[in-house]
Amino acid sequence: MMQPKEPKLDISPEVLLEIYYCMLLCRRFEERLAALYKQGKILGGIFSGIGQEAVSLGTCFDLLPGDAVFPLHRDIGVVLTRGVDPKVLLAQIMGKTTGMSRGKADYLHGGDPELGIYGSTSMLGSSLPLACGAALAFKLKLTNHVAVAYIGDGGTSRGDFHEAVNFAAVQRLPVIFVVENNQYAYSTPIEKQMAVANVAERSSGYGLPTHSVGGNDILEIRHLMARCVERARHWLGPSLIECQTYRWHGHSEHDDASYRETEEYLEWKSRDPIPRYQAYLREKDLLTDNVAQRYLDQVNAEIDAALEFAEKSPFPEPEEASEGVFADT
Repeated sequence: MMQPKEPKLDISPEVLLEIYYCMLLCRRFEERLAALYKQGKILGGIFSGIGQEAVSLGTCFDLLPGDAVFPLHRDIGVVLTRGVDPKVLLAQIMGKTTGMSRGKADYLHGGDPELGIYGSTSMLGSSLPLACGAALAFKLKLTNHVAVAYIGDGGTSRGDFHEAVNFAAVQRLPVIFVVENNQYAYSTPIEKQMAVANVAERSSGYGLPTHSVGGNDILEIRHLMARCVERARHWLGPSLIECQTYRWHGHSEHDDASYRETEEYLEWKSRDPIPRYQAYLREKDLLTDNVAQRYLDQVNAEIDAALEFAEKSPFPEPEEASEGVFADT
């Protein structure tokens, strides 16, 4: 097998600013969701990924058509970055027929196979074996596509995670496991979940490269992800990337996260990935106050249009509940 070369990422001004726009869109979209939830306009729960944008963008921005992603409940950034229209995504979250599953599930369970997005279940971790299945199909068909499976720190205690990582390593599958270590499994801190320092250390015994990186630095994540993807495309096997990050909100919008210390929250919030990336762009003379305001206005307009579309879309009719449950015969 050919050894992969060091990947060369596109760092043109256009791409760097596109990444910034995507990060801003993810942040403002989720902030709008929190407001809509408080207004009673959201069906089901909202599980915020605010503060984790660097993970979503850094791990999937450079994927190719034909690659597969298996996002979790905080991975709205993955869904948007892989091409789902904000209008369709918001309609999905509001239970409308114009959403990805025609109003039959929230965004956790929704997906778009044409875009290579496969929804999860409420039993987080159950999609990791499915990601291995996709990767095995890629390998058997001799393609160079990859699968990317997302899991939280708490989910790495489930059997699905260990079985998937072990199977992927043994079969040398083209899959990358992305661990979003936001320090809490609901209200359980990381030190009460495992006796080792991090998930990467916990996983290294399965015989695959494991990495633990700062989860708020999109440049570092993007570069590491490119190396792991290049390795997978050359059929050299899986990798695991643990991103050390933090969820700003509670487990969901109804959780006030009172089990956390204020000092801890403020310390992590000071590491906000968006201002960090803004500083990089300003050093490159790519982002001025005028450009930043123009992007913010564009993002707000896009979200306003998405909300108008979703609110005008109809709810499904009761008789539609049985449609799409079984394959047509």
